[in-house]
Parts: sequence; C-alpha cells; structure tokens
Amino acid sequence: MPETFFTAERRADGSEWFSPTDHARGPWDPDACHGGPPTGLLVRALEQVAPGMRLARVSVDIGRTVPMVGFTIHAEVTRGGRATANTSAVILDSDGTVRATATGMHLAVAEPPMFEARIDNLGHETPRLADSTAGAFPVGRVAHDWPGFRGAVEIRYPRGEDDSPGLTTVWMRTVPLLPDEEMTPFQRISPLADCGNAFGRNADPDQVQFINTDLLIALHREPVGEWMGSRAGSTWQPTGIGLADALLFDDEGPVGRALQTLLLRRPPS
Repeated sequence: MPETFFTAERRADGSEWFSPTDHARGPWDPDACHGGPPTGLLVRALEQVAPGMRLARVSVDIGRTVPMVGFTIHAEVTRGGRATANTSAVILDSDGTVRATATGMHLAVAEPPMFEARIDNLGHETPRLADSTAGAFPVGRVAHDWPGFRGAVEIRYPRGEDDSPGLTTVWMRTVPLLPDEEMTPFQRISPLADCGNAFGRNADPDQVQFINTDLLIALHREPVGEWMGSRAGSTWQPTGIGLADALLFDDEGPVGRALQTLLLRRPPS
C-alpha cells in the first residue's frame, strides 16, 4: 500500500481522479474517507487556483460521505482582488454528485513586513515538541475492523497528557497526501485540524458518536515543520449538537484555530 493518503490519475479532460488508500478511511463507515485527508486535497485545489495569495481560511461542509472508491475535485475563483480573494471547490463522485464543498479566503501578504515580530495579546502558551513522548491515537475503538486513518499518523503528547477524553494537547505527523508531492503548510495541518472532535471528546465513541458535519480552519501564519500541534476541547449539548474547538500550533507557537460542528448520537446497539 502506498504510504500516502491518495494516489492521483490525470484524466483526458485534464481533471484529476483521486483514489484513497486505506490510510484515508474514516472511523464510522469502512466505505467513507476520514474528513481530514479530503480537506487537505480541497485546500490543495483552492491554493492552485489562487497562487498569488496566501490561503488564510477554509470552510468545509461535508454534505455526504467522501467515497473510498474515489472522486474528483473542481475549484474556481469566485471573487478576485488585489488584497483579498475568494475561492470555492467541490468534491464530486463518479456520478457527478457533490460530496463536500469548500470555500477559501485568500489574503495578500504585506511586503515589506508591517512589524518586526508578531504582536499577540491572547497569551496562549504552547508546548515544545522536544518535551513530548510518543503515544497512541486517542480513539482506539472504531465502528469497523478495516485499516484506516489512525494507521497513517504518529502521535506525541506533552508530559502529563495522554489519550483520555477531555481537553487534550497533542502533536501529530501524517503520511503525505500524494506520492512525489510536497504538502504545503496548510495542506499538512488539515488532517490534524479535522481531529479536534476526537482529541477533545467528552466520552469514547462506544458511548457517544461525535460526527463532525463541517470544518473551519483559520490560520494567521503558515505552520512550520512536519509535526503539527492541537489543544482541543468540545462542548456537548443535550440536544445532540456540539462544537469542537482546537488551538493549532507548531514548535514556534500558535498558528490558528479549527472549529467543527458536531452531530452527537448514541451508537447502534
């Protein structure tokens, strides 16, 4: 099996057909992808249609599961400008059915820089990778026995933290999206950003399933390195609706946030 999330084939019309490997499989349905790797491909498509600006925010709506049998992506610029631009992308299955949509906000980077260093009054303290130790992916039990996403990642925890439910700080490194292609920083952090609902869960999935219906990632700078960090927690309401909120960081400090709206349900008996 390729040590990537996907393989890609260029079709006669110029589009790319993406075939997921086992690494892309999600925890709930063996025939559906985990949300993180397809988000990375959506980010890749948005970055490709607006190469002159930096992608600062992406919002993904997962209307249907993304199929393990493969899909294509169509992206376009919806509003251009010198300082800001908007883009959109859709994942289409073999029948042309829309499986997920994404919108991007792209910003022009100030040249020369406006300040000598970052100005930050939020006061977030983030850990250093050197002070972490290897550990297990937080969700050990899933709804099927097929290989999947957790086999494609390495996990590390700061001292004193582990894979228990609750507010969790974690480092993660993944396999690449595609063979022979270097991931951009935004692409690299996308799979981690989609894991906030798992890392910051309030109970394990054999008690409550916490399915994210969307994902919003906002980055104020590009993350650096292969290891990406997250401090994730979640609020679960009796209505069966929740919100996962993750601070995203690298070894130099905070880089942004990720939000997921959650559908909470009891697992089938």
